[in-house]
Amino acid sequence: MRSPRPTGPRRDTSVPEQAPRVAPQRASRVIAARTGDVVAGVTLSHPDKLLYPEAALTKRLLARYYESVAERIVPHLRDRPLSLVRCPDGWNTHCFYQKHADKSVNAAVDRVTVPEGKSTATYMAAGSVTAVVALLQWGVLELHPWGSRVPRLDRPDRLIFDFDPDDKLGWEPLAEAARLTRKLLEDLGLQGFLKSTGGKGLHVVVPIRPTLDWDQAKSFTRSIAELLVRAIPTRVTANLSKAERKNRIYIDYLRNAAGATAIAPYSLRARANAPVAMPIAWEELATDVRFDHFNVANVNERLASTAKDPWREFFSVRQAVTRAMLRKVGSDAR
Repeated sequence: MRSPRPTGPRRDTSVPEQAPRVAPQRASRVIAARTGDVVAGVTLSHPDKLLYPEAALTKRLLARYYESVAERIVPHLRDRPLSLVRCPDGWNTHCFYQKHADKSVNAAVDRVTVPEGKSTATYMAAGSVTAVVALLQWGVLELHPWGSRVPRLDRPDRLIFDFDPDDKLGWEPLAEAARLTRKLLEDLGLQGFLKSTGGKGLHVVVPIRPTLDWDQAKSFTRSIAELLVRAIPTRVTANLSKAERKNRIYIDYLRNAAGATAIAPYSLRARANAPVAMPIAWEELATDVRFDHFNVANVNERLASTAKDPWREFFSVRQAVTRAMLRKVGSDAR
């Protein structure tokens, strides 16, 4: 059951004789500005609402978090259709996915036309800090972008290997699988970047030139997943069956399909203590960095103390999946 919303203080209806008048349409913005409730140009309603009550994190604090990491998160969202997790009353209440834009979405949030079946649909994208904070104001906690962007939504520009371990597995098997994936990618001449998800798994993300279609991308990543299975069959599986995933790590290559998404770097997760999906260095696999190891309370301290951004080359690396690579891994997509 949801907790009742706290009742705000009563308005003081007494007005000083010489009080300045404020136009009605500007009143809410003026009041919000005086109390610090405008963040990145977005007026927050109910700024003191606890969206992570166990961590005492209000909407205002979360908006300021997104504002503080805007330069890092926005490049991963811009021009990409988003699948959003909305939790208007907090992560531990009713949450739901939303893809389609509607009239209630702030004008700062971009609209993207996406093929959907035999027609099209209007999705959302976030090309500015104002858009990200506006989505938070709308109740959005998690941001899941596509692996492709406008204008080539049919051509992915990043590949994702999602490592989803069985609940009973510890950290080391997961780290081992990630390291082996890095080695396989390097043998092909590809550079992968590592990310904690704010949950129990890890992502290895490979930025590429958009030369593949979605079928080719899925075939290529499936082939690499199958190579991993052959290398360590007792540790990993590429089979979606729950029975096959028992005591193993499921390598989810299906995120490399049209319309599939993955959690954005620096996005919040709708889980206890406000965990954050965090880019990490390969050397950091020496430590278990899952769940809320990185969270809203410590991200900015980490960013300030980290000498080098582990993803500093993500947008500058120039690499493509070639026909030779497809043949080498046995991909059936040419």
